[in-house]
Amino acid sequence: MGTNPNQAGRRERKKAATRASILQAAQRLFLDRGFDAVSVREIADEADVSPTTVFAHFPQKEALLFFEEDAQRERLVAAVRDRPGGSISEALKTYYRAEFIDMWTGAGGALRSRFMSLIEATPALQDYASRMWLRHEDALATAIADEFGLPQPSDEIRMYARFALQIQLLVKSDTDPMLDAGFRILDQGWEQYVSGL
Repeated sequence: MGTNPNQAGRRERKKAATRASILQAAQRLFLDRGFDAVSVREIADEADVSPTTVFAHFPQKEALLFFEEDAQRERLVAAVRDRPGGSISEALKTYYRAEFIDMWTGAGGALRSRFMSLIEATPALQDYASRMWLRHEDALATAIADEFGLPQPSDEIRMYARFALQIQLLVKSDTDPMLDAGFRILDQGWEQYVSGL
């Protein structure tokens, strides 16, 4: 006996609506009162769901502000994997610049700016953001290893991925000279490594 596609579609739409409601409630409360002053129970009440439902969609409170983590990781990997040519470093710089431009000038830029201020003012969120970004290291290192036909990333590829991700954490805008400087330093060792493959 198969599943009714209309029923499955309705269930997915309901899950998406619940998730969106939780996100909207959390964001409203965080911006009004600050991250640390808001409990998961308050978010659940505001969204008219149970705390268990909140945790079913978001494994921890911090994830309510970093809900695009999977999509961001996929965009990062695609920037390397699907680049039309040029070096990996150039592809990453282009990706970082585009992310910054979208962050500040894209749709919802003013709201993202408020969230960035909230993150910068909250040590727990800064720590989560750094750990989240570094979780992308495995995906990036694997994409680079695949490009060179390696069954797994070498230590050098892992270090390149880690440092390349750290550069983004140090840069404040798409015109920040630290972006080019970081990759200039990183590329000196990287190019020597790649020439030996």
